[in-house]
Amino acid sequence: MLRRATSLLGIATLIGTMAACAQTDPGVTTAVKAKFALDDTVKAYKIDVDTKDGVVMLSGTVDTAEARTRAVELARTTKGVSRVEDRLAVAPPPVATSGLVEPLTDAAITATVKTALLADPLSAGLKIDVDTAGGVVTMSGTVATAVEKTRAEEVAKASPGVNSVVNDLKVSPKKAGK
Repeated sequence: MLRRATSLLGIATLIGTMAACAQTDPGVTTAVKAKFALDDTVKAYKIDVDTKDGVVMLSGTVDTAEARTRAVELARTTKGVSRVEDRLAVAPPPVATSGLVEPLTDAAITATVKTALLADPLSAGLKIDVDTAGGVVTMSGTVATAVEKTRAEEVAKASPGVNSVVNDLKVSPKKAGK
């Protein structure tokens, strides 16, 4: 009986110690970080957690407003937290850079259009010369049909960085076949 009482006292002491540790600032910080690590919305590696006298300060950057709200909620519901100071920033959404931040050079536009023409099964890419000046693409050469001429213009217009297309392609079934 004495042995059992001693064991129960030891377990109670261990549980009390663990509970007390959870109430310390390092214990609270660890508990909050553990919650973040288990949550799919919150990216724990981007959030710094500091605790002083039960006040948790969250700083860093999160990807969305939802992640920010969730992080604050998780911290508030952690045992030993008396208050949460939210210093989290929401990262701006990524901006597409294709032609928006830095315009493509004329050489890059020429290469893009030529590549698109070669990849398109309906255009005669090998027979088309492409030049670009100020985002204006000029196509010259000879194609076999009016359909190929029209298709080449469509492909060029759909390419990034192209402002307009000058279609100087000639339709000549005899010359295009050579």
